[in-house]
Amino acid sequence: MEVPSYSELKLNAIRKETAPSLWVATAPPPSSSAPLSESKTVDVLVIGGGYTGLSTALHLAERGVGVCVTEAKEPGWGASGRNGGQVNPTLKHDPDELVSMFGERRAEALINVVSRSADLVFDLIARHAIECHPVRAGWLQLSYSQKSLPALHARARQWQRRGAPVELLDSGDIERRVGTRAFAGGWLDARAGAIQPLGFARGLVRAAQNAGAAIHGGTGVTSLERSNGRWLATLSTGASVSAQEVVIATNGYAGSLWPRLKQTLLPANSFIVATRPLDAKIADGILGRGETAATSQRLLLYFRKDHTGRLLMGGRGFFSDPREAKDFSHLERSLALLFPQLGPLEYEYRWSGRIAITRDFMPHVHQPAPGITMAVGCNGRGIALCTSMGKHLAAKLTGKAGDFPYPVSALKPIPLHRLQRFYIGAGVAWYSLLDKLS
Repeated sequence: MEVPSYSELKLNAIRKETAPSLWVATAPPPSSSAPLSESKTVDVLVIGGGYTGLSTALHLAERGVGVCVTEAKEPGWGASGRNGGQVNPTLKHDPDELVSMFGERRAEALINVVSRSADLVFDLIARHAIECHPVRAGWLQLSYSQKSLPALHARARQWQRRGAPVELLDSGDIERRVGTRAFAGGWLDARAGAIQPLGFARGLVRAAQNAGAAIHGGTGVTSLERSNGRWLATLSTGASVSAQEVVIATNGYAGSLWPRLKQTLLPANSFIVATRPLDAKIADGILGRGETAATSQRLLLYFRKDHTGRLLMGGRGFFSDPREAKDFSHLERSLALLFPQLGPLEYEYRWSGRIAITRDFMPHVHQPAPGITMAVGCNGRGIALCTSMGKHLAAKLTGKAGDFPYPVSALKPIPLHRLQRFYIGAGVAWYSLLDKLS
C-alpha cells in the first residue's frame, strides 16, 4: 500500500485562493471500502472508521467474528488520519494519580495495558507490513522552567518504578538532543515513537479486510433501533445492517445517533503545520536521533521531524475548523522561537483533526443498553490508546477479556454542555495564564 501524501492528511481543509497550502483534494475512498449499498446481517457493527473502530474490527475478525465497519466519510478521515503521528503509551494522569482514582489493583491493570500500547502499534505495523514510516526512538517531555523540572522527573520515576525504560535529562542533555536552549530539562520515554498517521489507518483497513472484516466508507448511520433482540442500523445509503452487538467509536465526531453521548465530550481541534524539508546539515542538529517531543505545559506543543526532514509542530487550535493560513500562526511563531537557527521557515502543509476531551481526561467506555458499547475520549493520546482499546473491546465482546482493563462508566453529560465553546475558550485562557505563571 502506498503511503498517503500530506495533502491527503488535510481532509477537512477549505479551498482558498489566498491560502493554497490549506487546500486538499480529498482522496476518494479506496474501492475496497466503498459505500454499503446492500443490507446485511453481522455479529458486530462498528460505527466509526478511526483507530478505535478499525482496531476493534481487526481483532474481532481475527477471532472469527462477522464484523462490519461503517464510516460516514473515508476510513481515517477524522483525527486518526490527521494528527501529529506521535505514539505515546501514557495517559493524561500519572500512574500514582490513577492509583488514587481507581485503587491499586484496577489502576495497575490499566497502567500495564497503557504501558504496552505502543508495543501493540508497532507489532501490528510489523505483522501486517503497514507502510507508515515507523520510527521508535522515544518521546521527550520538556520543561521550560527549572522550577517545574522536579515534578516532571517525579513523573518519569513513577513510570520507571513500573519497568518503563526512561531517562532523566538536564538542560545540556536536551540541548544536544533537541537542538534548542529553550528548555531546562525533561525526560525520555523510550517506549514511544512516531508514524505517518493516515498510512497507519489505511494499513489497519487492509489488515482488517484481510482478516475478513467488511469496511465501508461513505456510509453514515442515521438511526439505531432494537428489533427482535438485535440492533438494526439504518444507513445513509438506504441499506441497513442487523447486528447482535454495536460498537460506537466516533470520538470527537460524535453526533446525535445515541442520546447524550455527544454531551459527554468536548471536541477540540489539534492543529499541525509542516515545513518544507530542512537542509540536511541543519536538520541533523534537531531531534537527530529521531525522537518525538512535547512540552509539559497544560496547553502543550508537540513536534518531530518526519522521514523527509520536514519539521512538524502541533498544538491546540481554535474551536472552529481552520479556514486560512493565519489560523496556524501561533504554531509557526512557536517553531521560530524554539529554533532561531533555522531562520525564516517556509510551510508546505497545515491541517487539523478533532480530538475528544472528557471531563476527567480519561478514556470512557459506556454500555448504556444491551448490545451497545461506546469507546470515546482519548484526549490526544489516540494512536496508542485507541488501538489498545480496540483490541481489548474485541476481547470483551467475545467473552475473552478476563478483567477488562479500561474503566466502564455511565453516560454523564457535561453540565451546560451547550456552553462548550465558552468552556474551551475560558479553559485555554486559564491554562495559558497558569503556564505563564509557572
